[in-house]
Amino acid sequence: MEYLESLLPLMLILCAGIFVQAATGFAGGLMIVPSMLYCGYSIPEAQCSLLVATIPQNAWGLWSLRDSITVRQVAGPGLGRMVLFPVGVLTLQYMEALQPSTIRQIVGGVVLLVTLAIISFRPRPREKLHPLWAWIAFPVSGFFQGLVGMGGPAMVFWVQAHDWSTKQTRAFMFAMYFISIAPGIAILYWFFGDRIIAPGLLAAVLIPLLLAVTVVGLRVGTRLGRTRLRRVSLGLLLLIGIAGLAAPWLR
Repeated sequence: MEYLESLLPLMLILCAGIFVQAATGFAGGLMIVPSMLYCGYSIPEAQCSLLVATIPQNAWGLWSLRDSITVRQVAGPGLGRMVLFPVGVLTLQYMEALQPSTIRQIVGGVVLLVTLAIISFRPRPREKLHPLWAWIAFPVSGFFQGLVGMGGPAMVFWVQAHDWSTKQTRAFMFAMYFISIAPGIAILYWFFGDRIIAPGLLAAVLIPLLLAVTVVGLRVGTRLGRTRLRRVSLGLLLLIGIAGLAAPWLR
């Protein structure tokens, strides 16, 4: 009974986040991490669950689009992302000394700022960017991935500034997420130990269900249109961010 009580909220949260990620192409981590905090999980536990839950989606996506990406394209950005990931995790280790409501406020603030940035930021696609932007975007992505488990937006902004095809864009994002899963879990275990194992195993148990949710999300996204679903998702993220900021006054 206790096992089911632990599995049910995690199952609902991961299914919702993975569905939105599959349907709209973004926002999985932005939904999963703050929602898990409200269910009593810590950020390291939420991060491990998220990483494990996205393994099949990223592996399948990368394999199916492998002809649209090269190792050279992802090697530098992937390394840049992992450079500051441990720094973000170390900062998180100190941040955990704060009150849970304060941590939820910080996460809510990040979600709110990122959501507003997604709404307002519209880069003009071009063939190439100055290397400085990559040196900023990917370390920043790694730092926030380690700190709050939400490193995707910085990469998304960088990708959106390129005139890539949809296949190239998706292949790059799948590759960046996939190559950081194993190092990410290893670094989290190094800093936080056995406490991340249980939520990671629970997420692993749910992988068959999450695969089915991914398929449904892709179909729903195709039928209803990503633009419409994107608006709904952004509205929900705004509410999640505001709720996080109001955490000390909510019960």
